[in-house]
Amino acid sequence: MKKILSIISILAITLSSCNKNDDDGITGNPNIPNAVFDTQGLINTNLPQFNQMQFPGNYVVLSSNYGINGVVVFFSGGEQYDAFELSDPNHQLNSCSLLTVDGIFATCSCDDGNAYNIITGSPKQGTSGQYGLTRYFVEANGNTIRVYNN
Repeated sequence: MKKILSIISILAITLSSCNKNDDDGITGNPNIPNAVFDTQGLINTNLPQFNQMQFPGNYVVLSSNYGINGVVVFFSGGEQYDAFELSDPNHQLNSCSLLTVDGIFATCSCDDGNAYNIITGSPKQGTSGQYGLTRYFVEANGNTIRVYNN
């Protein structure tokens, strides 16, 4: 009986030390707070404003109602969608840390001009700092694309 109680105690301590954020796309970046949101029902590729998401290589930018400064969703083809926060992960949140998307790069307006690939989330060569873009979860179901972080 003591052995079973010991195992249960160790298991309880181990489980209680786990953090929901360990695998939720936020990787300990002190510059990007956890944004809880869900676009459920918003992105329908049959709607004119999202029609381009039927074709690989296209993206849409969602307003700041989603994420912190907005979200970019990129369609690679098939069922492959990637979604990232539009806040520079290597700056504290401020007016210049908002990323602007042009082609496949999202760039901040701060003096260093950090830029990130919206397909992979990785920093463009010459970007200062250690963090890549904050990734959000994406599910595709028919013509509906759900982006969320909760």
